[in-house]
Amino acid sequence: MSSPTPSSSSSSSSSSCPSGPAGVLLTDRLVLRPWAPDELAAVVGDSRRADWAPDFPAEGDRVIAGFLTEHPEGITPYGHRLVVERDGGPVVGSIGLFWPPSDGAIEVGYGIVASRRGRGYASEATRALAEFALTAPGVDAVYANVELSNPASVRVLEKAGLRRLTSDATTARFRAVAADFARP
Repeated sequence: MSSPTPSSSSSSSSSSCPSGPAGVLLTDRLVLRPWAPDELAAVVGDSRRADWAPDFPAEGDRVIAGFLTEHPEGITPYGHRLVVERDGGPVVGSIGLFWPPSDGAIEVGYGIVASRRGRGYASEATRALAEFALTAPGVDAVYANVELSNPASVRVLEKAGLRRLTSDATTARFRAVAADFARP
């Protein structure tokens, strides 16, 4: 998969993350797009939409929707996005960068609903957003902290190309820089 880039073009190939409407990242199987105001309102208002997986939103999605509703300035080109199956599929989770960066590093967080786990979606989305984050001004590294009691999340970060930087008895810190995603 090539580096994800947002674009105003609508052409794409299935082996890259080329193009989509402004602010949208495309991967082989997913669309990562900004939250729309009506989607935030539906989550906060505990409404259902036909374009959501049956178990969306999860608790983390509700937290993010509430935050973005109260702090709309958090909706930025490098902010939080919905994870959508390509080709008209449903919303299956959310992913985001916790802006602003600190000392050149920005945190990534993600969640995929239980009905769509085990398909590699979290790793695919995390890698795409991490690569994209590294194009942002002032961002030199992307990191995530994960509880070791959550081995599935540890594996997501490993598969996404982040390297384990440190760990203690309960938590591991993963990190990636642009060189980690360089293609030979």
